[in-house]
Amino acid sequence: MPTETAPFRPIEAGSQPANDTPSYGSTHLRHPTRLALRIPQTVTETTGPRFTPARFSSTPDLSMTNGKQALGERIIVRGRVADEDNRPVPHTMIEIWQANAAGRYDHPDDRHDAPVDPHFRGGGRVFSDADGWYQFVTIKPGAYPWHNHRNAWRPNHIHYSLFGTGFGQRIITQMYFPGDPLLALDPIYHSVPGQAARERLIAAFDIDITAPDWALGYRFDFILRGRNATPTEQG
Repeated sequence: MPTETAPFRPIEAGSQPANDTPSYGSTHLRHPTRLALRIPQTVTETTGPRFTPARFSSTPDLSMTNGKQALGERIIVRGRVADEDNRPVPHTMIEIWQANAAGRYDHPDDRHDAPVDPHFRGGGRVFSDADGWYQFVTIKPGAYPWHNHRNAWRPNHIHYSLFGTGFGQRIITQMYFPGDPLLALDPIYHSVPGQAARERLIAAFDIDITAPDWALGYRFDFILRGRNATPTEQG
């Protein structure tokens, strides 16, 4: 029998970042300048590939490489993937990437004068469980300069990419940390209109996720659509 679903509630107007944000310099070079064309999706885009742990390996502990502990503050990040009615979205593939504790990415194009950590690759992948929950261990990333404007520094953040059931279902966003003084100065964070929407990008410290004598815990949930949707990169 067909399953009854709740009516779709669109994303609240003005809650998502604009493709062209003057204070965020690189958007001038990569945002669309013409109206989008509607291209009908085929079965290829809507049903594949299948993102499953059997096909894509999971790396729930980013804090170690080849059995060696990375430098920096170890943290646990846990959260839930849900739709606009707070129903869990199970088996979502979540990819994570970030800078190390010194604020440097493990990438040849990163020229920041900060040490490379041989025991931290800065990338991983996890899946939400049947109830929408995900969790991983990592190192709290450091701030780094990014030359967008004079004396520009990015706040501590972790990048996320969530995949749905096909190529056409993917969102990209960032998680920030509570109390970071650089948030007040960051044009990427402020490209999200509305304080309430911006605050949905800040993880919450959670003592129940914290592991005694081992690592602090943070909670970061995703709402995939609706009025309270997590702000994502649109362009």
